[in-house]
Amino acid sequence: MTPQALFRRVAVAEAITWALLLVGMFLKYVTETTDVMVSIGGMVHGVVFIAFCVTTVVVAVDQRWTPGRTLLGLLSAIPPFVTVVFDLQMEKRGAFGAWRLTVDQPASAVDRPVGWLLRNPVRGLVTAVAAVAVLTVVALVVGPPVGS
Repeated sequence: MTPQALFRRVAVAEAITWALLLVGMFLKYVTETTDVMVSIGGMVHGVVFIAFCVTTVVVAVDQRWTPGRTLLGLLSAIPPFVTVVFDLQMEKRGAFGAWRLTVDQPASAVDRPVGWLLRNPVRGLVTAVAAVAVLTVVALVVGPPVGS
């Protein structure tokens, strides 16, 4: 799978879970029929949001995105559906190539763990899933933003 294909799949998944959460919020706050979709949609969206952030960092490091582009990618997950817009803009700008760190030797301290993840796909996937799980637990412990 190419960096662009991975990024696009996770960006679309993040947008879909935003839609589920918005439907849930409509049902809870507008129709006042049920809040179960907020509970389910919120949890699923939270996990996919974190997965999108992890994916963005891995792709950004491998593709040598600037810090500004990386930050913009991370921020694109906050408004609904903007991850897809960001992905399309990055494609248009040629921000995706082949996986660099699967062939090049990691040159920096940031490249080393990303290179290991990419050169060891099964262990890398397990590590990424574990990172998403740990970050999700941390988010649950910290709780929702103030005012929610």
